[in-house]
Amino acid sequence: MFSFFKRKPKDTPAPVAAPAPTAAPAPIAAPPIAEVTPPVVAEPAATAAPASVTVAPAAAAAVTAVPAITTPAEMREEEIIPAPAPSAEQKRSWLTRLKAGLSKTSASLTTLFVGAKIDDDLYEELESALLMADGGVEATQFLLTALKKKVKDDKLTDAEQVKGALKTLLIELLTPLQKPLVLGRHQPMVMMIAGVNGAGKTTTIGKLAKHLQAHRQSVLLAAGDTFRAAAREQLAIWGERNNVSVISQESGDPAAVAFDAVQSALARGTDVVMVDTAGRLPTQLHLMEELKKIKRVIGKSMADAPHEVLLVIDGNTGQNALTQVKAFDDALQLTGLVVTKLDGTAKGGVLAAIARTRPVPVYFIGVGEGIEDLQPFNAQEFVDALLS
Repeated sequence: MFSFFKRKPKDTPAPVAAPAPTAAPAPIAAPPIAEVTPPVVAEPAATAAPASVTVAPAAAAAVTAVPAITTPAEMREEEIIPAPAPSAEQKRSWLTRLKAGLSKTSASLTTLFVGAKIDDDLYEELESALLMADGGVEATQFLLTALKKKVKDDKLTDAEQVKGALKTLLIELLTPLQKPLVLGRHQPMVMMIAGVNGAGKTTTIGKLAKHLQAHRQSVLLAAGDTFRAAAREQLAIWGERNNVSVISQESGDPAAVAFDAVQSALARGTDVVMVDTAGRLPTQLHLMEELKKIKRVIGKSMADAPHEVLLVIDGNTGQNALTQVKAFDDALQLTGLVVTKLDGTAKGGVLAAIARTRPVPVYFIGVGEGIEDLQPFNAQEFVDALLS
């Protein structure tokens, strides 16, 4: 996971008066200057602070992204601090787990090209495999049409070449979903987390908190899932693990919990607030209205908040995941997705369906229970795992 941070500028110390000429003063060592490598960061967007709250300009200026994006030319090199990059061993471990998680779909797709002739039978089998992988009708037809055209235009005659062409088309389809989660444009940045029960929402919040802390962000959690007592307790456990404060009420209004959390973060100067919400099905219209209310109340607590509205979806739910994306996006205007449980029986093709019908950015994907099993989505890595 690659991301970079901008160090908040420090005030220049005032000059110190020279001592009386009784004795030569001992030389004062200059503070060490950190050796840094100039990475790339996002340009901060101007954000107006609420009138009742004073926000330090330095705090509002700190910007980073996961992973990094373009660096403004005027950024001074000494203000840039690279976040720790994963080691080669950690990267290999992640790719191995991702490939293992998608192994069933990978096997069904790659075996089609072994010694195959490029004919209608191959395309029919490929169509069935893509549909079985939860690719959906629209994305499957789009890929097949584009593949046939590419085979004809490039005069491909070998099955391995056709497989390579399919990889290229999949990467092109999924790349628009690959978008960095930009930090530091707001102080605090308020993230509202939604999802149905069982998708791994609360666990994902705990993992994201750990990721943000690794990137030098202070975090505050809001236990807005007041409908399920175990959710507050679960979030409190993650708070203890990560040494993060959790705002909660025994049986309060979730919107009030969210409001209190944002106000607390403003008072403390916290970098990121993550608001947990009750898991619900998109067919439960009264509960979806409650989600809209939480979002409205967050907006009253801080201008332009929430700045990120994330939906956590279970990669095992197939086309139901696409249905959830559509429903929650219509209700909340999603800014990003977290796709969990892409291991075991997960098919992975639902990302192609999302890219084709409702291209909400995928910030993170998860392949297990460990904190290291949640990583930023990378289209190239994902397709390599599917068609290696």
